[in-house]
Amino acid sequence: MHRNSELLFETHVRPRLARGQRVLEIGPDGFPSTYQRLAADPSLVWETIDIQPRPGLTHRATGEYAFPLADGTYDVVLSGQVIEHVRKPWRWLGELARVTRPGGLVATIAPVTWPYHEEPVDCWRIYPEGLRALYDEAGLEVLHTGWGSLEPRAWLPRFPRCVDETRPTFAFKLMRFLRWPLQRAHDTVAIGRKPA
Repeated sequence: MHRNSELLFETHVRPRLARGQRVLEIGPDGFPSTYQRLAADPSLVWETIDIQPRPGLTHRATGEYAFPLADGTYDVVLSGQVIEHVRKPWRWLGELARVTRPGGLVATIAPVTWPYHEEPVDCWRIYPEGLRALYDEAGLEVLHTGWGSLEPRAWLPRFPRCVDETRPTFAFKLMRFLRWPLQRAHDTVAIGRKPA
């Protein structure tokens, strides 16, 4: 999980979480996930789902577009750095909306300027109007869309090019070790409400 994704979560998603809500995170980066740690609210019932089985996962998806969960189960359904790996995001967002309760929220954070990374596939980079269209197709009322970087100014711009982090150079490793921001990530964030 890169820092800009964390900052977008803290700025746009965390303020919309309320005590005691039931949250479903799609494709968490660990257990507890970065987002769950940033939420810092032990009253939240935080569940996870992924297509790949892993220790600590609450649920395993039965397919890319099929969650073994009842309709309207969650107050908030959250995904970060996942939608780019979904072949048909218009179908997938419909499934996220299905498991969200009426009046509940769906929040998506998606990379715009991240290198190609198959896990197992890498299909999309989506800007705010693209997420707005996908949310609309899923029957969600869009409350917020935006894109950008909240990271401090870096040595190199991440947009429109980026260093290939899969083959880091010595200089890249050194700067990462020193925590000197080499590049800034840019991401899109969208939040939508399921109609009551």
